[in-house]
Amino acid sequence: MLTTRRVTFKLYPTKKQEVKLHYWRKLHQYLYNACLSHRITEYRHFGKSISYFDQQNCLPEFKKCWPEYKELGSQALQATCKRVDYALSRFFQGLAKFPKFKNYHRYRGWTYPGRSGWKAHTTGDHGALELSNLGQIRMRGKARTWGQPTTCTILWKNNQWYCSITVKCEVFRESRTGAIGVDFGVFQAIALSDSTIVENPKFLAKTQDKIKKASRQLRRKCSPDRKKRIKASGRWKKARRKVSKLQNKVANQRQDWQHKVTSEIVSGNSLVATEKLNLKGMTRKAKTGSKRSYQKTGLNRNLLDVGIGNLTQLIKYKVEESGGVFVEVPLKIAPSQTCPNCGKKRKKDLSERVHHCDCGIDPIDRDVASAMVMLNYARGLGTSLLNRGFQTSGQVPTDKNCGGFAKVWEMKRQKPRMKRSGIRR
Repeated sequence: MLTTRRVTFKLYPTKKQEVKLHYWRKLHQYLYNACLSHRITEYRHFGKSISYFDQQNCLPEFKKCWPEYKELGSQALQATCKRVDYALSRFFQGLAKFPKFKNYHRYRGWTYPGRSGWKAHTTGDHGALELSNLGQIRMRGKARTWGQPTTCTILWKNNQWYCSITVKCEVFRESRTGAIGVDFGVFQAIALSDSTIVENPKFLAKTQDKIKKASRQLRRKCSPDRKKRIKASGRWKKARRKVSKLQNKVANQRQDWQHKVTSEIVSGNSLVATEKLNLKGMTRKAKTGSKRSYQKTGLNRNLLDVGIGNLTQLIKYKVEESGGVFVEVPLKIAPSQTCPNCGKKRKKDLSERVHHCDCGIDPIDRDVASAMVMLNYARGLGTSLLNRGFQTSGQVPTDKNCGGFAKVWEMKRQKPRMKRSGIRR
């Protein structure tokens, strides 16, 4: 079965190519703001809702008035229009705030949603990226599995150019026939049901002092102010790059550690059970006037530093690649308050780090006991390695996708059928 995977390569353009890439990025930023302004103006002044198809059909006339957009490619321009439609769809579904106009410095790049306008000269190990009206750009990177490229996104991040390519490929990951429960935390990052404990690396805490010092130096420089028409000084730009470099280093360290830990877990187990946590509620800000606001801020920072949500997603898709079973235990089970031996529930304070019970179980770590409860719950569902690929959860997953080009093309294919059936729109 073909699966879509994303691979990111670092680009090394020449000076002329880099100037043109920045110019194209600015044109896409102008188009994004124009599409958003078009929708707002039509609705506020004329009470008319503009759809993606309306703006897509305006692109040919738009390129006649602005001929510099012709070299960007029609599909790339359509993807920018679709980006506005996607942002508004998420707003109306209550998943995000109302989209804002993009500043050039905060607009990262653009997308080629099809095979038109670009070509990847690689087999997954370095190579070159060819863009229409620009030529070939040397790129470096290595994909775990390579297949047929489908889309390409050009990104400007931390003063470097990247291309993110999605490929359709057949993914296979080897794993043994073990079963394990996984518990996430802050004091200990990961606790497994086989008594293995992975300590919290605390990448952000180790670099926090350097980030604070660099941020303090940044605040002392002349920062930009649009209202007062003050431009940023050269030293401010240099200090900002230093802060971004430190923050990017922490993110890369965390991502590398997460991939290594999750790969090790999946390589030895085909049945993985973990708790379904409400991370959004756990990392919510403290109430106004709360006496524990500083403690809550520190707890939120530590939770986000571990990256529990990303760890869960990595384990999930890697178990799916190996054809294993992934189980999410609902919160009502209360694994941390339940004995893995007798199933008796007893409230525990956070300071109680060792699990004790009257049933005679040997004292074990609190997080390890919680992981054992999760594994017992998964086995109690009747899941086994005979139905590999099965998934279960405490809640029925809901589709929060607000529409992409696959849905757009599907709607285009349905239009002539509706006309033939005599349905008028």
